[in-house]
Parts: sequence; structure tokens; C-alpha cells
Amino acid sequence: MRKIKLNVAVSLDGLIEGPNGEYDWCFTDQDYGMKEFLDSIDTIFFGRKSYQLLIKDFSEYYPDKLKYVFSKTIKEFPNAAVISTDIINNVKRIKEQSGKDIFLFGGAEIITQLLNADLIDEMHLSIHPVILGKGKALFSGVNERKGFTLSDSKNYSSGLVQLIYKK
Repeated sequence: MRKIKLNVAVSLDGLIEGPNGEYDWCFTDQDYGMKEFLDSIDTIFFGRKSYQLLIKDFSEYYPDKLKYVFSKTIKEFPNAAVISTDIINNVKRIKEQSGKDIFLFGGAEIITQLLNADLIDEMHLSIHPVILGKGKALFSGVNERKGFTLSDSKNYSSGLVQLIYKK
């Protein structure tokens, strides 16, 4: 069965975006393992807000990947299939299909739903050495304690630390 891998940038104070949705604090000076990670996946899950932000800044991002957007309000997006109902069962169905692993891009709402349904198999947290003070928390609304095991950690010259946790 395919794995769902959350891969996300997070500030030292546990935020995934600034108070106005900004992500300009994320380091882009190195690859930070993304090429290897992207080679391991063929599908990406996006929340509506994350996908809208991405396509606003980049007209075609991840062109070789199958993309799903979770949205209850918008029924169609360019270059992506939309899942608007029965999210958990649809995710389970996709997870059972053959293929490479699945990149859970975000945002926070879909991360919480999939975490609460025990569908996230790995978390790749890229901890950026910055405190934002205000913004959106990575984890909010988690129903119960979730246990993961640290499987790898990488330190980069920029001060970024990547932690990889598995179920």
C-alpha cells in the first residue's frame, strides 16, 4: 500500500504560514532533499487554499504528478482532480491504488483530517530557524495523541533541520 507523506516547512514556533498566509520565510537556497523526495511520489494532495496559493505564484507546478485538491466550495481547478465529499474514503481508495507514495502538501485543515483518521504514514518536517510569532499552526484540532518514531534527521548549513518521523 502507498504511504501518505506529509512534507512541510515549519517555523520554530510551529507555524506553517505567517499571519497573512505568507511563506517568504521558507529557505530556497538549497534543494533540502526535495528532488529525492519528489522522485519517491507520483501523487500530491492539496487543500484548496494551498493549491490556490501555489497556482497563483506558479502556473504549472509539479507537472509530472497527479494532483488532488480537497475543496467543498470550488468544484474545478486547473490540472487537478477535486475531492469535495467523503474525503476519508476517497483518500483510502487512492492510497490503495498502485503507484508511488503520496505527498501531502497541506494545508492545515486537510493535514488535521488525515491525521485524525490515522492516514499519515510519514512526516517530513523542515524546521526553519525563524520565529514568526503569528500565523497558522501546523497542528490544530487533533483529536487524540498520535505517536511517531524519528527515523532520520538532517542538518543543513543554513540552520534548517529536517526531521523525518514514521508511524
